Amino acid sequence: MGVKAGAIVLAAGASRRMGRQKVLLPFAGSTVIEHIVGELRAGGVTDVVVVTGKDPDRVEAQLANANVRFAHNADFESGMLSSVRVGLQSVGDNWDGVCIALGDQPSIRGETVKMLLDAFDGTSIVRPTFDGRGGHPIVIGRGYFDEVLTDFDDVGLRGLFDRRRDSVVSVPIGHEGVLRDMDYPEDYVRELQIWEEEAG
Repeated sequence: MGVKAGAIVLAAGASRRMGRQKVLLPFAGSTVIEHIVGELRAGGVTDVVVVTGKDPDRVEAQLANANVRFAHNADFESGMLSSVRVGLQSVGDNWDGVCIALGDQPSIRGETVKMLLDAFDGTSIVRPTFDGRGGHPIVIGRGYFDEVLTDFDDVGLRGLFDRRRDSVVSVPIGHEGVLRDMDYPEDYVRELQIWEEEAG
């Protein structure tokens, strides 16, 4: 039996720069958050925890039939690391590691997730790279959970990568989607256009 990794989707942001809840924006026939969950499943993830913050009821309602679990970050205004921590506290006892996905990265691909999970040995930290630059989603082993829960307040997960660089496995990915997320309306328009072009 191979290693088992579930996923945390960080969907707690306030979406101020977007001007509306970005994880609920229409995308690929559903919504951004549904698309991301679907791509994680396509990559081989079976257990998914969605971390909510702003608009938890709306996000949960949108995913009512998606067979995911929810963890609410009441302190979502304090930043992404707080949401990662809430997610880690909700992972399954049988998870060897966790794939941490951004809730505003609809360019995620199932094939990328599969490549990252294939490279994960249960003790490593795995990240996708494009043109030498690290992106998302990432996979971290259970052995690092305690560090993330207690350290790196000032630097976020970058601190884990710096401290444990000998354990980091970089997986080159052939498309720059691993580097892209959405903060502004023009980012959303860009992601829609790229999706439509790639979908033919």
